Amino acid sequence: MKVSGITPSGRPQLGNYLGAIRRWAVDGSEHDLYFIGDLHAMTTTHNPAKLRAQADESLAVLVASGISPERVFVQSDLARELGALTWVLECTCSYGEAARMIQFKEKADGQAGVRLSLFTYPVLMAADILLQGASEVPVGEDQSQHVELARALARRFNATYGEVFTVPRAVLPLTGARVRDLTDPSRKMSKSSPDAGGVVFVLDEPDLIRRKIRRAVTDSGSTPVYDPDGRPGVANLLEILAACTDRNPRDVAGEHATYGALKEAVAEAVVEALRPVRERTTELLGDPAELARIRKAGAARAAERGEHRLNSALRLIGATAS
Repeated sequence: MKVSGITPSGRPQLGNYLGAIRRWAVDGSEHDLYFIGDLHAMTTTHNPAKLRAQADESLAVLVASGISPERVFVQSDLARELGALTWVLECTCSYGEAARMIQFKEKADGQAGVRLSLFTYPVLMAADILLQGASEVPVGEDQSQHVELARALARRFNATYGEVFTVPRAVLPLTGARVRDLTDPSRKMSKSSPDAGGVVFVLDEPDLIRRKIRRAVTDSGSTPVYDPDGRPGVANLLEILAACTDRNPRDVAGEHATYGALKEAVAEAVVEALRPVRERTTELLGDPAELARIRKAGAARAAERGEHRLNSALRLIGATAS
């Protein structure tokens, strides 16, 4: 089974949906789990109320996208279980292993007042994985080192104290769309981007989506050609259109004579792709009781699924009576 998560460091956007969430809904198995990693979003300065709202929105988007409510949960709802297991794993992890994490070095470089949680969160990520008994973890290249840490900690604990944890392996995520920022195609579309004009959010109204795409950066040419290196802005639009219509970007390029026509086609395709998700997400956010029910039930299932592993780990390491 697989475990994947999304960090609510911002509102879910088109890149999240086309690149991951939509694939989870279509290709995931009944045993896979998906979580909202709100504890990971606390490693830097944040607004608590805003974080709660973003976690709820992310949860609603996952369910609205077609992922079974039985397979989703919010990370902080398992704070007690994850906190206990994280401590056990920190007692298994060496300082040198934690200090080698590249993401910490990159994110902490030049920052004043860096939080300890930014240093230790890879161990929390290992707890996310190991608590649920995941055998596979779909991750990009930037997170593969963290999965290697989870593997090392699982092996060391099993060898030192007794067999408890499945040793997971990193797998390449299912191929999704490579969505770039509309105003700067040199960077990925990101929910935490400082320029919202280049980001299409899942809950954006249709007219706002159309305006953003019409203003998208292209190049000095006039005819759409799929050339990611030479014409990244146009290639981005073609990849978005292809992803929304389940086609190849090279094929759709020849169907539009001008950039204007391409942008109109992309805008309508995105509006229609997001329409059912936006409508269902809005319904869920408008029914706090139903969303709370989904969240509570998901947390209960995830906690129950990991209970025996946590109890076994605590017992074997000497934290509870045998």
